[in-house]
Amino acid sequence: SMYYMFYGCSSLISLDLSNFNASQVIYMNNMFYGCSSLISLDLSNFDTSKVSYVNYMFYKCSKIISLDLSNFHTSQIINMDYMFYGCSSLISLNLSNFDTSNVNNMRAMFTSCTSLISLNLSNFDTSNVINMEYMFQDCSSLISLNLSNFNISQVTSMNSMFYGCSSLISLDLSNFN
Repeated sequence: SMYYMFYGCSSLISLDLSNFNASQVIYMNNMFYGCSSLISLDLSNFDTSKVSYVNYMFYKCSKIISLDLSNFHTSQIINMDYMFYGCSSLISLNLSNFDTSNVNNMRAMFTSCTSLISLNLSNFDTSNVINMEYMFQDCSSLISLNLSNFNISQVTSMNSMFYGCSSLISLDLSNFN
């Protein structure tokens, strides 16, 4: 467990975890919660192959500008709620290799990511997701969003999913049923 590991480290500016052995870790939820001064975070060699929980992982990491999580193995993850909540300076977010096939909760996943202009979720498998409440709430700089690949057949709540997306010009929900 790395649950709450750096919780509330609000003065921490830089963190290099490139040599961390996380191969047996299941819980990474709340790991960087409230690291509000964190600008640089190297997770390039993180082995997340056994991780099931990443909810609140980067909650209110409000100074991080770029996160490359393309090396994250996410096939075991079941909960991603509030994962990037309040990452208000985040401009670049690489989730290109995310396997979300087992995820059941994406509640408020990107809420208040007010600097995100674009977000590529084309590889997201949402067939097991039941909660998408507040998922993009207050992503006020987001211009376009293509969710045509989203399978929402299990979703029971989309409450305020796009609330406050005031710059959204293009929204593709063509496969929403």
